[in-house]
Amino acid sequence: MRILILGNGKMGSFFSDLLSFNHEIAVYEKDLRKMRFIYNALRFSKLEEVKEFAPELVINCVTLSYTIEAFKEVMPHLPQSCILSDIASVKTDLKEFYEASGFRYVSVHPMFGPTFANLGNLQTENAIIINEPQQKTVSGEVVVKGTDYMGMIFYRDLFASLKLNVREYTFDGHDEVVAYSLSIPFASTLVFGSIMKHQEVPGTTFKKHLAIAHGLLSEDDYLLTEILFNPNTNGQLQGIIDKLNQLKDIVQAKDSAAMKGFLDEVRERVR
Repeated sequence: MRILILGNGKMGSFFSDLLSFNHEIAVYEKDLRKMRFIYNALRFSKLEEVKEFAPELVINCVTLSYTIEAFKEVMPHLPQSCILSDIASVKTDLKEFYEASGFRYVSVHPMFGPTFANLGNLQTENAIIINEPQQKTVSGEVVVKGTDYMGMIFYRDLFASLKLNVREYTFDGHDEVVAYSLSIPFASTLVFGSIMKHQEVPGTTFKKHLAIAHGLLSEDDYLLTEILFNPNTNGQLQGIIDKLNQLKDIVQAKDSAAMKGFLDEVRERVR
C-alpha cells in the first residue's frame, strides 16, 4: 500500500519505521531537519510530490493543534479513493471534519506516547479504533459515511502485529474513555506539581511522582489543555475532589476505622 505520513515527529517516525518494510512509505514534512534520519521511505516537502505519489492511505501524525489544518492542506492533492486517518488523542471536531470531507476515513488512538512507553515493546499497551457507524435514512440510503471498513482492517492487523490490546469505540465513546484514563492522572499529576517543594532527600515514591510530572509537562500545552477541556472531564474532577475531601475528613478526625475502610476500597479498585 502507498502510505503518506504527515509529520515526522516521534510518532511519525515510529510509524514510518514500522511500516516501511511492508509498504511504500512517503513522509511529508515542512521542517527538512526532521527528515535527516528517515530510512527506507520517500521524503516530501512539496505538495506536488504528494499528488504524484497518489497515496492510498494518509496517517496524520502532526501536532494536535494542526491536525485538521494538515488534512486540509493535502486533501486537494489526494485521489478521491484515499483513506484519511489520524492518531490524535483528542478527537474534538474530527467527526464533523471527516463527515464533511467527502473522503473515506478511519480514526485511531494509540494509547502509548513516546514520553512514557517503550516503543520497542508494546505488548502491555493499548490502542483504540474509532468504529463510527454509518447513518442511513428510512429508505436505507447512506447520508453520513462511517468509519471505512478497509481502514479498520488495516489498523486491526497493524495493532495485532504489535500485540496491542485493541478496543473499538465511537467518537463519543472515545471521549468518555479518554476523560477517565487521561484526565484523572493528568489532573492528579498537575495538582501534585503545583504544590510540590523540592526535597533534599526525596523518597522513592516522591521521585517516581516527580518523574511522571516531568514527563507530562514535556507534552504539548495544547494537547494537555484539550484533554482536560474534554466535556467529560468535569465529572472526573468532581470525583477526585469528593475523594480528597473524604480523605481530608478522615485525617482530621484521626479515624483509624474509616482509614482502614478507605484503604480497603482503594485496594479493591486497583487490584
